[in-house]
Amino acid sequence: MINYKEKIAQLLSTAVEGLTTEELQNMVEVPADGKMGDYAFPCFRLAKILRKAPPMIAKDIAQKISDDPIFAKVEPVNAYVNMFLSRDVYVKDTLGDVIEQGDHYGRSDAGQGKTVIVEYSSPNIAKPFHIGHIRSTVIGNSIYKIYDFLGYDTVRINHLGDYGTQFGKMICAYRRWGNKEDVINEPIKTLLSYYTKFHVEVENDPSLDQEARDIFTRLEKGEPEEVELWQWFRDESLKEFTRVYDMLGIEFDSYAGESFYSDKMPRFVQELKDANLLKESEGAQIVDLEAYGMSPALITKSDGSTLYITRDIAAAVYRKEHYDFYKNIYVVASQQNLHFQQWIKIVELLGYDWAHDCVHVPFGLVSLEDGTMSTREGRVVFLEDVLNRAVEQTREIIKEKNVNTDSIEETAKMVGIGAVMFQELSNNRIKDYVFSWDKVLNFEGETGPYVQYTHARAASVLRKAGDEVVKKARTADIDTSYITGDSAYDLARLIYAFPAAVKEAGDKYEPSIVTRHIVNIAQAFNRFYHDEHVLVDNEDEKIAKVALVIAAKNTIKNGLGLLGIQAPEKM
Repeated sequence: MINYKEKIAQLLSTAVEGLTTEELQNMVEVPADGKMGDYAFPCFRLAKILRKAPPMIAKDIAQKISDDPIFAKVEPVNAYVNMFLSRDVYVKDTLGDVIEQGDHYGRSDAGQGKTVIVEYSSPNIAKPFHIGHIRSTVIGNSIYKIYDFLGYDTVRINHLGDYGTQFGKMICAYRRWGNKEDVINEPIKTLLSYYTKFHVEVENDPSLDQEARDIFTRLEKGEPEEVELWQWFRDESLKEFTRVYDMLGIEFDSYAGESFYSDKMPRFVQELKDANLLKESEGAQIVDLEAYGMSPALITKSDGSTLYITRDIAAAVYRKEHYDFYKNIYVVASQQNLHFQQWIKIVELLGYDWAHDCVHVPFGLVSLEDGTMSTREGRVVFLEDVLNRAVEQTREIIKEKNVNTDSIEETAKMVGIGAVMFQELSNNRIKDYVFSWDKVLNFEGETGPYVQYTHARAASVLRKAGDEVVKKARTADIDTSYITGDSAYDLARLIYAFPAAVKEAGDKYEPSIVTRHIVNIAQAFNRFYHDEHVLVDNEDEKIAKVALVIAAKNTIKNGLGLLGIQAPEKM
């Protein structure tokens, strides 16, 4: 596929002196208004170099490059050179590339030979997998898919919260009020009820806190009874989590959580001592980060127990030594911004020059319409309940509208779960939002079901066109003069821009760029479908239009795939 910015820069280099081709390419713009051309080149910067007024420069450049066959028209407008591409050349080039690449359209080998780790989801063992976890889970999964698509060797890590004083509280609560049968029947909800009860009872009996701390100390020392209970809670929790991950179609390469690094932390406490970075503060050990505009980082408590920062330092070094990563990406809520700034700075101070390759990708928080969620108070919305309700609602809509589908159940899962995931990925990740059933299950507007329906509509057109026409359209030997109208050309332009949108999403760790782009493609396809009759009598015209339908369908499917969402053939 032609790189038009690069091609235009090469043409400009024959007409402009004093700037490199790369500099010229960076100056080429895409006008917000298509009436101003497909590309534009501002001439203000050339005024000093050429000692001419920008409008005069624009006029000279337009005359020198207008004869090239990639252009339909080149015209100077004030200080800009506005370039209109030959629609025939543009559409033929774009469709040929998309049809040839199919499911690989938009892929890149930019990351070849480089390993990217993406840590995401990371729920706490023995606590509910609630709606708040969906943000890290689906944003992280999409970032993983984008980097995989860009050619990187990707590693998916679920850094489970399976260590810490909360397990002392959980074991304490289980021993006082627990029942093994209840835990087996409903592990998370039962353990949550114990955890909630602990925080109620500790108000009346503060000695429970010390009891919980003592239990955790025994767990750290590997006492068999505590370890056995901890392992049981972990195993039962993972069964519950896996059921939700299966619903979302999400997998991991590693479930190495905080406990995995418990025996690796003494090394880094010693490294901090050897580097003279540790200071004593009220019996605890800290790293003073005041010189870097941050509060002190607590490394070990007064009783010698370690904290999150110590474990994250150990995890980062282990990953570098084990995977030799190019990037180590953490998809964790913005509440943890300071925590990441602190430990990444400490890794840097320890002399690890790859510290800047550890990237915290923050996201905004989810709250309920009646306030924030609280595990301690038992105020949560379980993610599995959200997904099941979305599927149930979708099933009813499919039956009510008599939707054409081979399997109501499979389509309900694809669309219902896709709707929840799409909503999560449709807005800029850093924004906070309020969870609302009405919004999640709204199937109108710029939603996942709308994009999925558009894909199914394109699939329906291809079925109606027949195998022979589709086969001819896939040869890409088509007469594109039949698809140069405004709606067809707008659709082709968005399809052409898809690989750049994927790259931008990777660069910015922002899946919503892909989400918005495929919404735009879906809208453009539906305008084309409305404006133009696709299955016409003229065979050449029909083949050309079917080729555009194939390209749009492929691109929408690939975009949905990067979001972790399925693309139904019937809907």
